[in-house]
Amino acid sequence: MIVDVHGHWGPWFFSTDVADAAANLRVMDRCGIDVQLVSAVEAVVYDPLTGNPALVPVLEATGPRLRGLLVVDPRDLSLAAAQLDELLPTGLFVGAKIHTHYAGSPGGSDAMAAALTLLAAHDLPVLVHTWGEEILGLADVVARVDGVRVVAAHLGGPAWQLTPSAASRTGRLWFEPCWSTPAPGRIRWVLDRIGPERLMFGSDSTLIHPAVTLGAVRASGLSAAEEELVMWRNATEVFRL
Repeated sequence: MIVDVHGHWGPWFFSTDVADAAANLRVMDRCGIDVQLVSAVEAVVYDPLTGNPALVPVLEATGPRLRGLLVVDPRDLSLAAAQLDELLPTGLFVGAKIHTHYAGSPGGSDAMAAALTLLAAHDLPVLVHTWGEEILGLADVVARVDGVRVVAAHLGGPAWQLTPSAASRTGRLWFEPCWSTPAPGRIRWVLDRIGPERLMFGSDSTLIHPAVTLGAVRASGLSAAEEELVMWRNATEVFRL
């Protein structure tokens, strides 16, 4: 079984041929992915006001295979609160998504702390884009916000060697390794330092083909126990799937 915790639905501003959810499902079938957690591209790169509701009929049509991540912009928490009240009762959303760069809200910022506090109040786990040293700032914020559960996307990208330090700062931060240009041996290096209980598979599909991260994970030589945790069990427990 494979659960992909980092997916998207909708057209990108530089790649419009993946707009239909059929593209998600086709690639999932090819790569053996059973469930994918998706945010609306429109909500990530443009506006959650229109992007989040647009995802609802897609989730309804694709059944249990695509599950929703509600995009939160820390600069507009009044909108986020209203959409949480409106959309969570549908049962279609299992988590939230915050993109630190598009939302202009670094991982260690006060705005991030306020957003995570709101999500913790709804008992909703959140996937947070991390790039560079902000992965440490995010870890410090997570440690201060009671009850929040956060997955740090990309392992901080080029700052992936900071992952063990981030993991040591709080037990409520998990990590996801997708990256378009992964360094050789990166996933095994991280696993040996944080343990398989803290890592979960994510692809960044439809921006990046899942084969990129699948190949990197397979090359890390997972044991059977590690594979179970990384590829699905950690995700099902954190996101309560």
